[in-house]
Amino acid sequence: MKILVTGTAGFIGSHLAIKLLERGDEVVGLDNINDYYDQNVKYGRLQRGGIIEKLEDGKDIEFNKLITSKTNPNYKFIRMNLEDKDAMMKLFEEQKFDAVCNLAAQAGVRYSLTNPDAYMGSNIIGFMNILECCRHNDVKNLSYASSSSVYGSNKELPFKTTDNVDHPISLYAASKKSNELMAHTYSHLFGISTTGLRFFTVYGPWGRPDMALFLFTKAALEGKTIDVFNNGDMLRDFTYIDDIVEGVVRVIDNPRTTTPPYKVYNIGNNNPVKLMDFITAIENKLGCTIDKNFLPLQAGDVPATYADVTDLVNDLGYKPQTPVQEGINKFVDWYLEFFGYNK
Repeated sequence: MKILVTGTAGFIGSHLAIKLLERGDEVVGLDNINDYYDQNVKYGRLQRGGIIEKLEDGKDIEFNKLITSKTNPNYKFIRMNLEDKDAMMKLFEEQKFDAVCNLAAQAGVRYSLTNPDAYMGSNIIGFMNILECCRHNDVKNLSYASSSSVYGSNKELPFKTTDNVDHPISLYAASKKSNELMAHTYSHLFGISTTGLRFFTVYGPWGRPDMALFLFTKAALEGKTIDVFNNGDMLRDFTYIDDIVEGVVRVIDNPRTTTPPYKVYNIGNNNPVKLMDFITAIENKLGCTIDKNFLPLQAGDVPATYADVTDLVNDLGYKPQTPVQEGINKFVDWYLEFFGYNK
């Protein structure tokens, strides 16, 4: 298949691109490489697939120019904003994709409290452009990132895709719920198979620097104090990146055939972990004790997430299962290597 993967300088997108290339698919990656967090991590992810880090004159990768991987001719990359409808439409018309997996988005719950405009641009207008490009270029297979944050302040655990999700408590969550509604409309009107993926706290090598595992590991190595919200009384369904990618690949390979061809899946470990146990796993790996500053629950945060993955098991025969300690060990090994602690 020829697959457009948006967000390939991002955490999940970079891993997905590598997985698809390894099995022989042709991949076009797209990302705007914004500065929401350390761009060196984003360029490092692109380098894994043979995409040049920067141009020879020291400038960033040029916008709207398709470049080919130095190591895999089946991998091409373009720096582009999803909001640029004309450029997006041109890309779709020229490349003629068999499938699209949209993982590009402005991420972060807390960031949405201070920078709401970023979420409207990428997550709403950008997603509309994806849908329109699929519609007008006969792409009938679209999968896209949603989020466990759509469950908002739901109290009943585990979270089921049949639960009411009409009460998001962050703009980020609202943008993801909006994506699901928009996708359903296009499935109904134009017969596009759309599958939403509600990711649950993804972690692992090449992860996002703004996420807890990254921040906690950095603080531990530097002997600094970490902020632990809700006084440590948090449950998260931490899901290892390889498990997430396997689930996404199965979704790409199995477009919907229902009427309308629409579905939403939870992709989580189905085994929530106490935040303090997560921190202990980091301490176990590093052989240290991290100083902790206990704080109340932050606006937009929820105290617990727990994924019911019954549909994923029944429809695709798959359930994430990497133990947290194993996943953290792999992340810490990568972190030490990437930031030069092993030199």
